[in-house]
Amino acid sequence: MRYQFKFRPYQRRFLRSLTTNHGKWDIREGIILRLTDESSKVGWGEIAPISWFGSETLEQALDFCRQLSGEITDETIFSIPDELPASQFGFESACEWGSREDEKNNFITFNSSLLTPNSLFYSGLLPSGEAALNQWEILWQQGYRTFKWKIGVDAIADELEIFESLIDTLPASTKLRLDANGGLSYEEANLWLWTCDNLKANPEIPLEIEFIEQPLPVEQFQEMLELSTSYETAIALDESVATLGQLAACYQQGWRGIFVIKPGIVGSPSRLRKFCHQHEIDTVFSSVFETAIARLAALKLAAELSQNNRAIGFGIDHFFEQEETWFQTLWNGF
Repeated sequence: MRYQFKFRPYQRRFLRSLTTNHGKWDIREGIILRLTDESSKVGWGEIAPISWFGSETLEQALDFCRQLSGEITDETIFSIPDELPASQFGFESACEWGSREDEKNNFITFNSSLLTPNSLFYSGLLPSGEAALNQWEILWQQGYRTFKWKIGVDAIADELEIFESLIDTLPASTKLRLDANGGLSYEEANLWLWTCDNLKANPEIPLEIEFIEQPLPVEQFQEMLELSTSYETAIALDESVATLGQLAACYQQGWRGIFVIKPGIVGSPSRLRKFCHQHEIDTVFSSVFETAIARLAALKLAAELSQNNRAIGFGIDHFFEQEETWFQTLWNGF
């Protein structure tokens, strides 16, 4: 199949900086793709790279798009190199879109909230630091019952103090995830896991610490494997399994815990399906702060491949202004 291809870069500013162990993030940049086949079917895709997380850079993705000269074939799409995982996802998703030209306007007027199923199955992302103490109740009122809080950002003593306040404040039925983004030392990881195990053992604290996400840097896989067998609190891999190659490597090295999969940067959706069906891994699907275009494709994968009824990490709308006209503006004159 041969497609006519057009693309538009975009920028979306966060309402407030997203702070993680990787630093502060102020603007989400990406690329919207439009494929039109020989029968006028239109497919939309999105490349939303996060280079510090393991994907290509935005400039590398733009270079690839510019080289296509307005046309692309299935053969080219399914041979995009693994060094461009976000591009693999974007182009394959556009092929799978399957909408017709006369349905385009229905999509253009989308509201991203329409893509959100019952938020009870979503994990809401809390800001790092003390701001989490004020944010969780707003998300709770919106229906969220699972929250993720960033750690490894401030001094561990300060974060443990905030954590204690958060535990005292959250309702009993809450599930809480702690995401270190690889920012803890081995000693700090042990302290967090020990603290969480003590909470689990306390019958007077009925909320659940679901897991600690990526406590150590990617290169310390063996240490995380060791920690996963030393404590009751589960560990989830995130940065360590950012791409399909990393996912397969960690599985081959013995990881049977939780895998956090970010569809927007993991790579080929078809190859991801094959891997998950073959190995039935314990997954948590998570956002890369994409627009609703990539989110729709990601949610389809999550619905198909999620195991163990875990909340998926797409509760991120509150980090952006909700602009229903951004798509029309981006493609003005198209």
